[in-house]
Amino acid sequence: MKKSSRVKDLRPWDVCSGQDAGDVRDLLSRVGDKWSIFLIVSLSKRPDQRARFSEIEKGIPGISQRMLTTTLKSLARDGFVSREVFPEVPPRVEYELTDLGRSILIPMQGLVNWVGQNWPTVKKSRAKKDSEVEAKTVRKRQF
Repeated sequence: MKKSSRVKDLRPWDVCSGQDAGDVRDLLSRVGDKWSIFLIVSLSKRPDQRARFSEIEKGIPGISQRMLTTTLKSLARDGFVSREVFPEVPPRVEYELTDLGRSILIPMQGLVNWVGQNWPTVKKSRAKKDSEVEAKTVRKRQF
């Protein structure tokens, strides 16, 4: 059985067991890394969902050239983005979302919406736990 069909046919209750869990973790590590979501969404907002390197870079504040290059290569390797080199002088390279890249936009938007709704709660929880840890550390130093 091909890997892609195994992931597609996962039952929700089986997602955390066996080889399928490794497939899910592997794919989530790609699309859930620091820059992939921003890159995919940035490309999705471009005309024809294509752009040159410099256009993508301008659309993602804070990304370095190195990280953009690395992320584009990884997304191209996994089939989310295609890379086309045009035989011109100077060379022109464009990146475009593939059907696979477009197919993940709706689930990504759901995740982004969830973050928007729940970030204040997560932030409050972090602050509470951090202050508890800090209080324990201070008490240990006093004794």
